[in-house]
Amino acid sequence: MRGRTAWRLLALIAVCGLVPQCTGGPSAPSLTLVPVPTSSTETRPEPATVAAVTAAELGATWHPDCPVTPKELRRVTLTHLGFDDKPHRGELIVHQELVPQVIAIFERLYQQEFPIEKMRSVAHYPGGGDELSMEDNNTSAYNCRRIPGAGSWALHAYGRAIDINPLLNPMVDGRDFEPKNAKVYLDRRRIEPGLLHAGDPAVRVFTDAGWKWGGNWKSPVDYQHFERR
Repeated sequence: MRGRTAWRLLALIAVCGLVPQCTGGPSAPSLTLVPVPTSSTETRPEPATVAAVTAAELGATWHPDCPVTPKELRRVTLTHLGFDDKPHRGELIVHQELVPQVIAIFERLYQQEFPIEKMRSVAHYPGGGDELSMEDNNTSAYNCRRIPGAGSWALHAYGRAIDINPLLNPMVDGRDFEPKNAKVYLDRRRIEPGLLHAGDPAVRVFTDAGWKWGGNWKSPVDYQHFERR
């Protein structure tokens, strides 16, 4: 059974008349302990690592006009459960003040067996394209960009927001939605692994730690988005 250690004991029932000890027949086979395959999350994940980042490493996701400097950011490398039910290493770039919380949150998501398809810096996508990252269902944090239609800096520009499985959990603003390939996931009655719904344990991991979830907003509704000011 996933999520717990289990051993299945296979044995012959010792009932007189059925076993050789009573009947004098051939010796009974020895008892055999057969291990049941265990979940990949049964053991503690590889510890998170934290490193400084440079402007060169941030690539197109940072420029001198951004509200925080690279010195205020950290690259956090974490273990997450993939959609293949196996552990994978991924990275998030977040504000240095949030590092302990981010590590604790993602350890809990791993223990809950909440799957994340991939997790890497938006700098891996041409031009630091947020749409490209979302279409690829990439979980990410830092990206120096402004709120569409508002002009003010998004909290991603401060390393204080994380988007989780954005293809499965789109941003919806009236008839508009992002990413562009997420139409099928506008139906929030879907229950595939990796989707986020109000009251889900994965959502509560963030909100219990003081983060706000965009899925609770009225307009737009941003199911992928968590932020911490």
